[in-house]
Amino acid sequence: MQNKIVGRNSVLALLQNPDSDIEQVLIAKEADHHRLQHIQTVARKKRIPVNHVHRRKLDQIAIEIPHQGVIAITKPTHYATLNEILKETKDPRLLIMLDEVQDPRNLGAIIRTADAVNANGVIIPEKRSASLTTAAHKASAGSAENVPIARVTNLVRTIQHLKDDGYWIIGTNQEAKTTYTQANFFSSTCLVFGSEQKGMRELVRKNCDLTVSIPMLGEVPSLNVSVAAGVLMYEVIRQRSDKN
Repeated sequence: MQNKIVGRNSVLALLQNPDSDIEQVLIAKEADHHRLQHIQTVARKKRIPVNHVHRRKLDQIAIEIPHQGVIAITKPTHYATLNEILKETKDPRLLIMLDEVQDPRNLGAIIRTADAVNANGVIIPEKRSASLTTAAHKASAGSAENVPIARVTNLVRTIQHLKDDGYWIIGTNQEAKTTYTQANFFSSTCLVFGSEQKGMRELVRKNCDLTVSIPMLGEVPSLNVSVAAGVLMYEVIRQRSDKN
């Protein structure tokens, strides 16, 4: 099944990625935004077909997702394998694992932050999880083309594999006594985040080396999972930068 990448930033990022596999770019006839003109120029330089269509056609393809006048049609998503992600040997490494995160917009936002901190990859389960849909690509603002995403059948077995490869597994749990700033992120780390409603499943939590919490000073009991992921990823970067 073809993928639909929508939005100016996402499509331009896709065009600038040499590994992307774009079949065609659709641009609204009624639009004349300078970013769309730039997208058209880049696409034609790469000999990618550009078709101008009525905006209502884009509306039908995007299905209520803001497309900003442009959609790229690509071949089906290629997910990385865990072994492909683990080929990176430079320490310390950083992986993000999502335990049944359901909202594709949260997945996309997490991928975008993972790209910003130069994480080695994101791991998601094959079942009961958001995947790289149009909404996820849109939320990632093109970062889904830069960050390896692996789908695995069993997170607990994957955690054991990561431990054998030298990773420290740190999960998030609002009831944990250790706060995220008290944890040590100097070693290769896999950060684990649970679903929007239930958090990490018990078996996943028990297999973590450590769980940490984010202090909540107001009335809200917890942060959105994509925000929590951003907080922890940048704490990793802060600690490692300070060490250097």
